[in-house]
Amino acid sequence: MTNRSVLITGGAGFIGSWACKYFVARGYAVVNLDKLTYAANLATLRSIEHHPRYQFVQGDIADTELVAKLLRGNKIDAVLNLAAESHVDRSISAPSEFIETNIVGTFNLLRAVLDYFDDLPQSARQNFRFLHVSTDEIYGSLPDKGFFTEQTPADPRSPYAASKAASDHLVSACFHTYGLPAVISNCSNNYGPCQFPEKLIPLVVLNAIEHKPLPVYGQGVNIRDWLYVEDHVSALEMLLLSGVAGECYNIGGRCERRNIDVVREICRLLATKNVTAPPGGFERLISFVNDRPGHDLRYAIDCGKIERQLGWRPTRTFEAGLSQTIDWYLANKEWWEPIRQNVYTGDRLGEARQRLLV
Repeated sequence: MTNRSVLITGGAGFIGSWACKYFVARGYAVVNLDKLTYAANLATLRSIEHHPRYQFVQGDIADTELVAKLLRGNKIDAVLNLAAESHVDRSISAPSEFIETNIVGTFNLLRAVLDYFDDLPQSARQNFRFLHVSTDEIYGSLPDKGFFTEQTPADPRSPYAASKAASDHLVSACFHTYGLPAVISNCSNNYGPCQFPEKLIPLVVLNAIEHKPLPVYGQGVNIRDWLYVEDHVSALEMLLLSGVAGECYNIGGRCERRNIDVVREICRLLATKNVTAPPGGFERLISFVNDRPGHDLRYAIDCGKIERQLGWRPTRTFEAGLSQTIDWYLANKEWWEPIRQNVYTGDRLGEARQRLLV
């Protein structure tokens, strides 16, 4: 247990909502600042919405006055920045939203945090941390062999990855130039309950339940490393407590899978549960579609640094985590059905971009 107070930005999103619940359970006082864009869902946070150590505030990280008020009013000891536009396909169609949130928003957040940090007494400055949560996608694409390390140069290939790489550099610059005790984490593909159903695993699960086509880009040979979301947030707590200021840490699940194999595993697991299969089985629903523009071939993370220095390791195998995730979606139709009906119906995204000059 702890008496620390943490500001979690983007706390109504997928990873953010898991972080809010995890940190409240661990004794932190949590202030959740979220803009409530399309992928945010306060229903995910109902278990803690009335908790005395939890406070939700609707607002934008780019609003420096609001951020300053929250920092000072709650005597924040740490900031966990999870606010981001995160879906690659949407960044292809509408990149400007990613620039505004991920770059400009992060810059304005840093401005407010720096002003707050500069006014802290020395003892509080020593314990303060700014943890910026980023992605392995900033590193670009890997061939069949090798791993991303913290020394891998940024080589982003999508507007999303470019916006996150830029925000990482801004955070690093604030450490080197202004002395902000910042830590950066770059994680692999997260999955688990409560993920917005535009992402691969929930999209395939829900389409399969409804006997709709299961879209697989190209031939499904693109490889991702998969990290169960609760394992991820446990690593984030370790970084807030013990991460070295100015350092970057890769967080991975050591669970590389081809996309087609992920889809087939979902089909296999669904067949073992109380779910009505279509004629010919769930795999008959697999539909290969045009590949994503600029689709990176492979991501794989070497997370040895956080394992050696902090003793963190993922606890769930991919098979166990995937089965738990499927069970959650099967049992929580009231969570995802309004999203499928009113927010995102499962249509293909990212095939065409909007005009950049309008």
